Amino acid sequence: MRPSRKMEHIRFALEQGTAGTNGLRDVLPLPSNLPELALDSVSLATSFGELTLSSPIVVNAMTGGAEETERINRKLAEAAAACGLAMAVGSQMAALRDSRVEESYRVVRRTHPHGVLFANLGSEASVDQAKRAVDMLEANALQIHLNVMQELVMPEGDRDFRGARSRIEAIVKSLDVPVIVKEVGFGMTADTARQLAELGVALVDVGGRGGTDFANIENARRPEPLEWLTGWGLPTAVSLLETVPCYPSGHVMASGGLQHSLDIVAALVLGASAAGMAGKLLRVLQDEETAGLISFLKKTEEGVRLLMTALGASTIPELWKVSAVISGRTADWCRERGIDTTAYAQRVR
Repeated sequence: MRPSRKMEHIRFALEQGTAGTNGLRDVLPLPSNLPELALDSVSLATSFGELTLSSPIVVNAMTGGAEETERINRKLAEAAAACGLAMAVGSQMAALRDSRVEESYRVVRRTHPHGVLFANLGSEASVDQAKRAVDMLEANALQIHLNVMQELVMPEGDRDFRGARSRIEAIVKSLDVPVIVKEVGFGMTADTARQLAELGVALVDVGGRGGTDFANIENARRPEPLEWLTGWGLPTAVSLLETVPCYPSGHVMASGGLQHSLDIVAALVLGASAAGMAGKLLRVLQDEETAGLISFLKKTEEGVRLLMTALGASTIPELWKVSAVISGRTADWCRERGIDTTAYAQRVR
């Protein structure tokens, strides 16, 4: 990817903001009036597959691949290290093609030496490229991102997606670290989740609609925008309801427009074990620098603890037992797709 395109993506993401339609406001967890729980006894520790995380919050994939993005990744890594959070980088294909931009990714491991880090490539990657990306970052896992609609809208994007399944399967079998398949903001269906599970993919990140809209970003780069594609995809709440039943507990990450503690807790109640944030963090970093981002992340964690206390859940797995009423357009979707919302509303603890 051309460095200029990397910076265009950052600029348009900051200018456009988020779609704000992640659907998580349709999820109302039922509070406990007698929680028998102290705030300071709440644990944010969680497992994402075989990965152990001190917090469900993940600084999710954003950028890299240009000299200008090295500064952004360094500051994101500083904040992740200060808060003890896992972090992912943006697609490393640029560095595999041009070693001069490797430092924009390597800076993350140097800045966050003991952290859980995710390497990142697209579904076009080969096994050799996947191994090189992991080695570049000394990564604990590899994200393979799916972004079909972004590529189709992108003026210079891919138009041939054949062979992606076999490439993903080969990478899963060949790597010594877990493979996470993630969407970039268009959501994930149960059908996709089942296909990925059949390929041996143990971890997924639903990447739902509601955050950065890459169709909208690519439209801003097109001479003739396909404006009717803005807002394409499945909201985050719907993506979780589709995907979580297809995987064992603790193997699904939520992302896509998560803005605050309530979004995170709603996603966890639906069955996610981790919550990726990207666009929101990038904007906080732009406005308030690293110190402001660290403060935001710590306050967000405090908010998650507060909500967990109010719900009577001292751990993330206990959140999966909290009842939640699902309403609005999310409930309409579930009705048409045969997803039983009463199973969430009438959980037994």
